[in-house]
Amino acid sequence: MTSLSVSFSRAVAKGRNTVPAPDTREGLLVTLLRKRAAAQNAGAEDLESLLRSQILWALPTFESVEGDIHSAPCADTPRLIVNA
Repeated sequence: MTSLSVSFSRAVAKGRNTVPAPDTREGLLVTLLRKRAAAQNAGAEDLESLLRSQILWALPTFESVEGDIHSAPCADTPRLIVNA
């Protein structure tokens, strides 16, 4: 009986669809936006709030000519500079 459960477990593990981590910032944002939409549809307000803060953190920021950094309007998000 034990070998049957091990075989079944291996078969199930092989059949699982694993999604690789996103390679780009755009891919990360798409993943976070989809998760936030699913959390909103499920009514999970705490999870949606957490995902919103992660989305704000993942957004790119740009440095202006004067050297000021423009980013999302949240004071506690890290300031990132993306060179295009």
